[in-house]
Amino acid sequence: MSAFPPGFTWGVATSAYQIEGAVAEAGRTPSVWDTHCARPGAIADGGTGEIACDHYHRWPADLDLLAGLGAGAYRFSVSWPRIQPDPSGRANPAGLDFYDRLVDALAERGITPVVTLFHWDLPQWLQDAGGWPDRDTAARFADYAALVAGRLGDRAGVWTPVNEMFEHCLLGHLTGEHAPGLTRPLEDCFAVAHHLLLAHGLAVRALRATVPAPIMAVNSYAPARAGSAADAELAGLYDGLQNRLFTDPLLLGRYPAEFEPLAAPWLRDGDLEVIASPIDLLGVNYYSINAVRASDGPVPLEVVPPAGYPVTASGWAVAPDGLTETLRTLRDRYGDALPPMVISENGCAFGDTLAGGRCADPDRVAYLEAHVGAVREALAAGIDVRGFYVWSLLDNFEWAEGYTRRFGLVHIDYPTQTRTPKSSYHWYRNFIASQSG
Repeated sequence: MSAFPPGFTWGVATSAYQIEGAVAEAGRTPSVWDTHCARPGAIADGGTGEIACDHYHRWPADLDLLAGLGAGAYRFSVSWPRIQPDPSGRANPAGLDFYDRLVDALAERGITPVVTLFHWDLPQWLQDAGGWPDRDTAARFADYAALVAGRLGDRAGVWTPVNEMFEHCLLGHLTGEHAPGLTRPLEDCFAVAHHLLLAHGLAVRALRATVPAPIMAVNSYAPARAGSAADAELAGLYDGLQNRLFTDPLLLGRYPAEFEPLAAPWLRDGDLEVIASPIDLLGVNYYSINAVRASDGPVPLEVVPPAGYPVTASGWAVAPDGLTETLRTLRDRYGDALPPMVISENGCAFGDTLAGGRCADPDRVAYLEAHVGAVREALAAGIDVRGFYVWSLLDNFEWAEGYTRRFGLVHIDYPTQTRTPKSSYHWYRNFIASQSG
């Protein structure tokens, strides 16, 4: 008998810049990631999203892979510069048409569309106008949300305004590892943090005015361990930045006390009420746990894998117990303010290779089995979890790591764009089928 409740959603996730390609087709203009990828040394292998998985042209075959998997839902993102390619803010009909076809085709296959509006690909024209440090970007995002909702709102099953604010804020504006590649002092990044949160809240209100579907906030979470007794205070700082800074305002309507002075310069009357606009689900992106130790970098800490855990090709600890811990912590921290949760991303990179036309990835199968088991433990403890999404359907452009990391259930041979389902794809297909009996 399944330990998962009736209606539990099994899905997969992707994002636009990582799979679509076609960066200059059908009216799309550059995003900050197109610009960032053109900077020498910004991407590990010099790769770009120019072609990626060519999903823009091959999406029917990719949706057939989804259908063959038996996935109940597909979490994908919309490319903002496909929809609003210039400062006029007018919608690009060809961009909306692409996602219109995608959503219709998902419905034909019995798959629920889960639409993410922003997965880090800010239009470059908007970055040139100030980007996320500028408050106007949040208002622009609400306008964009309304345009997409106006076209897809009658068919999308779940809406996510912003994906992983922590990563986009700090990796993009503090360390410069991600687009837009800025290296600003930590205190300056609180303008970005506040405007991302405000954008989320304004988008929630814009969506509520148009769509009946549930709205899900999605953040990443990673339990923090002190590298040594001397690092305990730094572990607390890291926990605050990743696990509380972008969740306390959403669920409690206030910033964590230690960050209030840093957020205060950007606050206006009514902002926190907008940010805390009610949501229906909290998406939990979970990959690993982190040890924290002192560093001389732009922040006084660095994260490393804790000792004693196996690691993935990304150097991330394989720690399924950390997922159960994360879910327990969220429940205990937020209590009645916490909506039902969804594991909106979980997955791993390993050195997958083709042999004889097949791709065996037993380490990924073991990883997913263990993390599904961690969710089962959380459910047994009375924690309300409604779904699990694997990252990712396809091997793809993995941000600063380019094409050196493979996270997919499906292997992509990039020169030929040949898709080969891995053994993890077959495992997940069989597992999903076992849950529907």
